[in-house]
Amino acid sequence: MKYLYALLAWAMIAALPARAQDSTAKAVHWTYSAEKKSEGVYLLHAKASIENGWILFSTTMPDDLPYTRITLDSATATVASISNITEQGKLEARKEKLLDANVKYFEHNVELVATLNVKGAPKNLKGVVSYMALKGEEITGPDDDAFKFVLDAQGNISTAAAGLQENAGNSQELKRTAIDINHPLSDVGGTGAEGKKSLWTIFLLGFAGGFIALLTPCVFPMIPLTVSFFTKKAESRGAGIFNASMYGFFIFLIYVLLSTPFYFIGSGNSEILNNISTNVYLNLFFFIIFVVFAISFFGYFEITLPSGLASKVDSKASVGGLVGTFFMALTLALVSFSCTGPILGTLLAGALSTDGGAVQLTMGMAGFGLALALPFSIFALFPNLLKSLPKSGGWLTSVKVVLGFIEVAMALKFLSNADLVMHWGLLKREVFFGIWIVICVLAALYMLGKVRFAHDAPLKKISATRWIFAVIFFAFAAYLAPGVTNTKAANRQLISGFPPPLSYSVYKENTGDVEPNVRNDYFKALALAKEQHKPLLIDFTGWACVNCRKMEENVWPNPLVKSIIKNDYILVSLYVDDRAQLPEEEQFLFTATDGSKKKIRTIGDKYATMQTVNFINNSQPFYVLISPDEQLLTKPVGYTPNAAEYAAWLKAGLEAYQKIK
Repeated sequence: MKYLYALLAWAMIAALPARAQDSTAKAVHWTYSAEKKSEGVYLLHAKASIENGWILFSTTMPDDLPYTRITLDSATATVASISNITEQGKLEARKEKLLDANVKYFEHNVELVATLNVKGAPKNLKGVVSYMALKGEEITGPDDDAFKFVLDAQGNISTAAAGLQENAGNSQELKRTAIDINHPLSDVGGTGAEGKKSLWTIFLLGFAGGFIALLTPCVFPMIPLTVSFFTKKAESRGAGIFNASMYGFFIFLIYVLLSTPFYFIGSGNSEILNNISTNVYLNLFFFIIFVVFAISFFGYFEITLPSGLASKVDSKASVGGLVGTFFMALTLALVSFSCTGPILGTLLAGALSTDGGAVQLTMGMAGFGLALALPFSIFALFPNLLKSLPKSGGWLTSVKVVLGFIEVAMALKFLSNADLVMHWGLLKREVFFGIWIVICVLAALYMLGKVRFAHDAPLKKISATRWIFAVIFFAFAAYLAPGVTNTKAANRQLISGFPPPLSYSVYKENTGDVEPNVRNDYFKALALAKEQHKPLLIDFTGWACVNCRKMEENVWPNPLVKSIIKNDYILVSLYVDDRAQLPEEEQFLFTATDGSKKKIRTIGDKYATMQTVNFINNSQPFYVLISPDEQLLTKPVGYTPNAAEYAAWLKAGLEAYQKIK
């Protein structure tokens, strides 16, 4: 597990949109040409111009080292193949210290010649040159440079523009010039204050996570030991209190500082965290990691950071003054990682959501760090309270096991996110509920001693605390049970947002209380609004958006809200995290007002960009009311859990529409 953070970093880099990864100037520039050698056989020429100081790795390099490759896309690979590749240039070789391996490479320029064997008469042949380059200690790639060739009826081959191209018509479709965000017809609505309450909520959730971490075997025994150390070592009671307080402050500070890298991740692109949170591979990565955490909590192995790192930090703790106190706090953070890591992972994953971000992560970490730090300061102030602390024992192990069951339940959320955005249909709503019910029952049976793990001794007596938790788990399982049915009771409002939406059901007819008239087709919905002379309710949403589900399952079913939406509006839901590919002719390169480029490949790319460009907002849920001729009726709103407030906003939109109608 010592490579956990490195794996996470690579997964997040893979999730970044292309613009974020292409921020470094290209080290290699490619040009392409092709010629017909014989019937069905062509020579593909890829010429590389390599920037000074850079080296381009050879196609002969193995897969586990930097390399260059020519590959055909999936469609072309069904009708064509590459039989061999030759390199025309000065091939160099050396021992590369950075890689600790012998490498073969080119400088300045090289031409790759590939033999292309074609079956039938395809119109287009597409592929990429995947390459990696090195300059000093800077390595780039693997980067993909696309190529495209066109075959005519006689089999003659010619180059064509490869990759996504700018398209003025498609760009104009995304930028709706009639929508004026600064001049709505009604001043009702707005999104100015929604984040304040949620930040404090996240802080409190982080605080609760820190409190849970206190009750784990890695942290709890440290409280009396550390407080006693400071109070006994100090020359006076005041000095002991000061040292213990600074120890607690440094614990708080360390966890807050852990969130700072995430401010740089999203600094150049407002949609980066959204792309990360809905990336299939990252969600699957989190799913696996949470399952690994759970197995660790069940006692089958222990997750630890490299022992050498903890030892080096601990050696600094002997330094006197505040420096030594800081390193003592850092030592605690490192040695307690096996217990705090899974809880911190939950905070991290929660921040990487469609409505999360770096600020949310900081608030969560601040709450977590404060909960861990407070006991050290409080018990330093009132050392007699140490006598009231329960003694360490088997109950700490039970806490870890219960956390293991919770980790498995949380892991399902990430698998569900991947399943939803890719529409695999693996984890329908009822299946999700069924697994959660099983987890709750197993946790309850564990509390009663009916389920045991290798490190558990038989229970001689079931304490009142165990009975209480067993009843809680059984009660929660009973609460979840209607979720597997096709009834009105299937809407479990207490956990809205965690399970898949009501419409993602094994019962095909279970579509929920309010379904959109149109999904993921703004222009079809606009045409319907003009046809029926109704205003349009635009719902910018996401498959992995928790607050979107809460609105759909708690607010929209309200009789007044439901009646207004169904009778007076055309509802269109636009999923900004939908990873379904657009038809090839609808994919293009969008140029923003600041000159930056964005690749529009998926449905989510299209509508996330539409939201950002027209409404200068990229959070979900996000609701907009417009007339059929695209006049903004009210100020847009975001998450509005109060049904009466949301209904009043909808009514204000109708009143504004009647005035212009």
